[in-house]
Amino acid sequence: MRLALFDFDGTLTTKDSLEEFVKFAVGKPSYYFKLALFSPIFFLYKIKIMDNSYAKELLFRLYFHKINEDEFKKKAQEYGETKINDIIREDIYEKFLQHIQDGDKVLIVSASIRSWLQPWADKHKVELLCTELAFKDKIFTGHFATINCHGKEKLRRVQAHLNLDDYEKIYTYGDSSGDDAILAIADVKVIVK
Repeated sequence: MRLALFDFDGTLTTKDSLEEFVKFAVGKPSYYFKLALFSPIFFLYKIKIMDNSYAKELLFRLYFHKINEDEFKKKAQEYGETKINDIIREDIYEKFLQHIQDGDKVLIVSASIRSWLQPWADKHKVELLCTELAFKDKIFTGHFATINCHGKEKLRRVQAHLNLDDYEKIYTYGDSSGDDAILAIADVKVIVK
């Protein structure tokens, strides 16, 4: 059996699903206003002074501080079911569908959030390894419930989920340095530009 690992944002999509989800969930005026407030943190992340995971948690706190879990998940489900298809990258999506049709084991391995990716993954009957938000007493805590599924964590998750020796060939699709760890194990790597 063959294994196909797909990053999501920038690989299966033409835009970042997190950015598009936040616009969808809070509205564009609020999105852009708070983005201006976030710009110093974004700068620190870009010049590699701030860790990716910590910056991302701060972003979620800024937009979704103490949001109710049911409200958040309802919005995320709606986005996953109705809006993600608007940003799908057709050529890579065709390869994704071909792997499914060929009977390969297909996994989406993404730093994005389960709440909006799961409906899309379920529709395609594929497994999903990703980042999850932490809620306590139905309120968002401002933290992740899992380690951010980015970089080496992607490979760690795949290795914990599967025995890679069970697969005769591994295909990996990615677009950024955050995918380097899973691209490194591929027999066939596709780097999306």
